[in-house]
Amino acid sequence: MDSATQLNVFLASVERHAFRHAMLALRNEAGALDAVQEAMMRLATKYADRGADEWPPLFQRILQNVIRDMLRRQKVRQLWVSMWSGFGGKDAEEADDPLDTLVAADDSNFNLSPETLVGREETLALIEAELARLPTRQREAFLLRYWEDMSTAETAAAMGCSEGSVKTHCSRATHTLAAALRAKGISL
Repeated sequence: MDSATQLNVFLASVERHAFRHAMLALRNEAGALDAVQEAMMRLATKYADRGADEWPPLFQRILQNVIRDMLRRQKVRQLWVSMWSGFGGKDAEEADDPLDTLVAADDSNFNLSPETLVGREETLALIEAELARLPTRQREAFLLRYWEDMSTAETAAAMGCSEGSVKTHCSRATHTLAAALRAKGISL
């Protein structure tokens, strides 16, 4: 398989996870789509000549940088808007968090009862809401380690920190999530 085809296959395999990750950080569907597209374009234009094994951590690092840049711009924009207009509240778009659940690749979700599916959707919504409340670095580490299934070393490379920091962020995130979910009656 040639390099361009490999890159297309890689990008297709990470797009849904990248979008969900960006949605949790940005809480804006259009912004999340822009972030993922920007990260994919940067990877394709600057790092396509690298080996396919280098793409996952590179892509995650690029995506995190794009998200941080967008959050910085958002913060500056909100500061100026609130200073000059007197309106500093959340947009109507930010109030809604329309994260949808993923359908299993083998369509095994169709064999489950409606009650089970609704219960899963409610649990996923609670987990995603609690993930959104985590501090940025804890959320990044948690998502990369456990949702993207990256190793500690890969996560550290993607986040630009030490492996010890990744372990600390993940530990704090899991403890915070477990306590918050336990308080809502969910035991994992």
